Amino acid sequence: MESLIYTATLAQICVMRLSLSVRIAEGFLSKEEPTMPLDGVCSLAVEAGYEAICMRASQIGVQSAPDDVREAQRILSEHDMPVSMLTGDFPTVYNNERGPDSLREIRPYLDLAEALSTQRIRVALKHSDDIPFAQRSADEAAERGLTLLHQCHHLSLFETVDGMVETLNAIDRPNFRLIYEPANMEQCGQAYGLESVKRLGPWIDNVYFQNQRIHEGGAISLDSWTCGPVAFDLLQIHEAGGIDFPAVFEGLRSIGYDGTITVHQSAPESGDALRSARATADYLRQLMAS
Repeated sequence: MESLIYTATLAQICVMRLSLSVRIAEGFLSKEEPTMPLDGVCSLAVEAGYEAICMRASQIGVQSAPDDVREAQRILSEHDMPVSMLTGDFPTVYNNERGPDSLREIRPYLDLAEALSTQRIRVALKHSDDIPFAQRSADEAAERGLTLLHQCHHLSLFETVDGMVETLNAIDRPNFRLIYEPANMEQCGQAYGLESVKRLGPWIDNVYFQNQRIHEGGAISLDSWTCGPVAFDLLQIHEAGGIDFPAVFEGLRSIGYDGTITVHQSAPESGDALRSARATADYLRQLMAS
């Protein structure tokens, strides 16, 4: 299926929308306790000019009590803020060995997605024996008109472009798609520009943006199967010297991408989340319009 024909012209009009992940209210390595409530995140997203939020278990997940889910529904409705995607548990957030557990029993995640009126659910695969469970879960999701997605991510079947293509072809479900994530691809030694976007284009259904500068002595180090430990410093998305976002947009325009661009950045060290989110939105809108 890698030969799947997927063509688009630069003349196509690509209308993308900006989504703000509730990751803006999380620390980079501490992803369970939010630094602000959902009402605050929604207010921040509206004020900074975002059109949706990306939900994670730090705010609402399958572990949440029914009353908390109903309160989240009220807050989202009050702010007229749709949910672009759901990551419904912490193992998926951390991409640990329990990440694929959701594929063994996907129903609670489908129920929560419907409760939050979102069509997209992020899941995790670590090994090839997770693939049959991904197929079965995608079939269950399809019965409800829902889509499962996997992020480009280290320590998973989605580390390399070749691995992503092989895994997505093996799953072979139209509602199992890809979250394109250039920062994680860079950590795994993968090119993330035009050619990679074109190759993965048939499956891209969301785009995550984080920013980083990889160098020896970076303040953060993460492991990957492909490259081993990779050290880097976090940057705000609108800061220069990290990911080549214009190149990513060149690729997205080449495939006619008209979906969601998700700001997947953790809380800034300055503590001024609104200022950071607004500056990032302004920067990305310039790139989207160019």
